[in-house]
Amino acid sequence: MSLTRVHNFAISLDGFGTGEPQSLEEPFGHAGERLHEWMFATRWWNENVGEPGGTTGVDDAIARRHQPGIGAEIMGANKFGPPGWHEDPEWKGWWGENPPFHSPTFVMTHHTREPIEMQGGTTFHFRDASPAEVLEEARAAADGQDVRLGGGATVIRDFLAAGLVDHLHAVVVPILLGRGVRLWDGLEGLESDYEIESVASPSGVTHLTLTRTR
Repeated sequence: MSLTRVHNFAISLDGFGTGEPQSLEEPFGHAGERLHEWMFATRWWNENVGEPGGTTGVDDAIARRHQPGIGAEIMGANKFGPPGWHEDPEWKGWWGENPPFHSPTFVMTHHTREPIEMQGGTTFHFRDASPAEVLEEARAAADGQDVRLGGGATVIRDFLAAGLVDHLHAVVVPILLGRGVRLWDGLEGLESDYEIESVASPSGVTHLTLTRTR
């Protein structure tokens, strides 16, 4: 069976995966881009956005694990768009006409709509269903490859609570946000189900890898 994987998901020292309030102008609220500066500095990121340069150390090597072997994506409503996006029939996500997913992408939302087929192989499907039900559909669409769980924090937390995540890569960024959406709330004892590895980077972030053991 294909795996459910989380990659490059950044959280603050106090566990927040986003700040608040989220809006069209500030998708990560008061966190701004601070959670992702480590990633923007990598050569992997620059290659994907068509820019030269970038770092080639630990951050770059781990960030590159994001794409290989992925056949479908699952994301939450707040990753697809700002609050109220469902009221705009023309909203197609943050990423333009050619989103970076290049696979069937399932958006978990109470406001469903018809699928949106984009350039580059991405088709957005909108589902009001449980994590297990959406994962079953995504696995079928992935055609034997793995399913990436893209966030945000609430969706990842729900999948962790349901025991549906096989691999989790979280990046602890040395900032304190104080408010927003926290990843680990309600997951006491989670570590007993995973083998956990930690790698410190010269950039100041710490890469945590959780691999399911049972």
